[in-house]
Amino acid sequence: MSLAAWLGFLLTAIMIAVTPGPGAVLSMSTGARQGYATALVAILGLQAALLVHLIVVAVGFGALLAASETAFLLVRFIGAAYLVWLGIVKWRAPLVPVDENRVRLPRREAFLQGFLVNLANPKAIIFIGALVPQFVNPGQPVIAQYLLMAATLCFTDIIVMSIYALATVRMGRWLHDPKAIQMQNRMFGGLFFSAGVLLASSSRP
Repeated sequence: MSLAAWLGFLLTAIMIAVTPGPGAVLSMSTGARQGYATALVAILGLQAALLVHLIVVAVGFGALLAASETAFLLVRFIGAAYLVWLGIVKWRAPLVPVDENRVRLPRREAFLQGFLVNLANPKAIIFIGALVPQFVNPGQPVIAQYLLMAATLCFTDIIVMSIYALATVRMGRWLHDPKAIQMQNRMFGGLFFSAGVLLASSSRP
């Protein structure tokens, strides 16, 4: 991959990362309630799913998912159901002050949440399947190019999701009033629920 091609891919990766989506909502929600350390674990879970998407595309399953209406619908509704479930859980979360609740989410669970949020999104696989091959030079080692693009996507996404999370850490410090806690729970619960509904009702990319 030439330097010009990589810079083009980097710019595209930044544009993808800054576009708000379920990953950004999860990063902000976890940052506000649990702090940045736990949010970073969830962000790493997002990247693990992103790597799975890249592997799926690299071995050709992304094209299969894009071609199969049944497979796309199945994965899409599983992903939508998970986001809706997260929204309901967040909406009904107890009104516990941040300082008392910050250590309650195990890091394994935070990682799994991030992993599932990104994994159960078939549009992400198809989008990566449409994007990545355009930057692959068949005259150069393909595996090396995929590794470079994987590192670029993950590094960019970690930076952007960290900014989202850190922005809400400050907000989390003020969540000691029950009304403020309820507002935060319902705001993020509504965002997760809306993301699930939008995913379920959206058309193929």
